[in-house]
Amino acid sequence: MTAHGAAPPPVLEAHGLVKEYRRGRVVDGVRLTVREGERVGLLGPNGAGKTTTLLMCLGAVAPDAGSVHVLGHRLPAGRPAAMRGVGFAAGYLPLPDRLRVREYLRLYADLYGLRAPRAAVEGALDHFGIGHLANAIGTELSSGQRTLVGIAKASLHTPRLLVLDEPTAALDPDIALRVRTGLLDLCARHGTALLVTSHDMVEVERLCERVVFLAAGRVTADGTPQEVARQFEQRDLEGVFLHLAEARDRERARGGGGAGAEALAGADARTGAGADARAGTSERTGTSGRTGTSGRTGADDREGAGAA
Repeated sequence: MTAHGAAPPPVLEAHGLVKEYRRGRVVDGVRLTVREGERVGLLGPNGAGKTTTLLMCLGAVAPDAGSVHVLGHRLPAGRPAAMRGVGFAAGYLPLPDRLRVREYLRLYADLYGLRAPRAAVEGALDHFGIGHLANAIGTELSSGQRTLVGIAKASLHTPRLLVLDEPTAALDPDIALRVRTGLLDLCARHGTALLVTSHDMVEVERLCERVVFLAAGRVTADGTPQEVARQFEQRDLEGVFLHLAEARDRERARGGGGAGAEALAGADARTGAGADARAGTSERTGTSGRTGTSGRTGADDREGAGAA
C-alpha cells in the first residue's frame, strides 16, 4: 500500500493470455498483475506453463490471445519503451565465452545508456559479492556463478520490474542467501517489483510476499504463501507443489489433460470458495487451461528468450 492507503500502481498487467504449440494449448487465459515493489512468485510443477507465461509477459513470445501491459506500454508495439525499465535473467541464458565478467557487465551498462557505467558495474559486482569474478571469462565460471553474473547484469539499471527464471536453481545455500539478500535490498531501496519462478519452495517463502500457482496452464491459486497453503490444506508451499504435481501425474496416467481443473476443483471443495471467491481475490487472479503434456524439451517455452 502507498502512504495514502491506495494500492501501488501495476508494473505488469496480463489478461487472458493463451498460447498453443503443436502439442496443444500450454497457457489458457492466465491473468496476472504485479504491482510496484511487489515480490511475486510464479510457481507450479514442470509443464505448468510458467516460462511460457514469463516470456509472453516480456514480449519475447507472442500470445495467441490476450494482452500484456508493462510499465504502461502495451506489447508488442510498446516493447522497446517498456524494456528500458525491465531486467531479465535466467540460468539457461549463456554468457559470452571470450568476455570477462567486468567487460560483459560494462557492455550492458552501455546498452542501458547509464550515465556512470563504470560505477554501476562496480556497484553490481559488490552488491552480489562477485568482485572476485570480475576478470574471469565465461568458460571459467560454474553454472551458479553464471547465474549470479546474469542477475547482476539484469539489475544494473535498477529496473522497475525484475523478472527471474529459476534464479537460485544452481546455487549453494550461502550463494542463494547472497542473491536473496541482494534482491530484497533492491526491492526495498528502489521499489523494484520482482517476478520470479522457482522450484525451491523454501526459497520462495523467504523471498516472495505473494505467490501465483499454475497447474496445466491455469491459475489455481493467488495469495500470500500462508493463504495458498491453507487453500489446499497443506502445511507449506512444498505441500501445495506436490499436490499439484500428483494431480498432473494422475491425469497423465489417465491420458487426459485436465490436471489443472482437477486441482482447482479440489481446492474449491475444501475452501467452499468456488469461482466466486477466486474472482473476488483480486484482479491478479485468472484461469487458464493447458492440456496435460509430457516430454517437454523446454525449447518452446524458451524460444526468443535471448531477445529479452
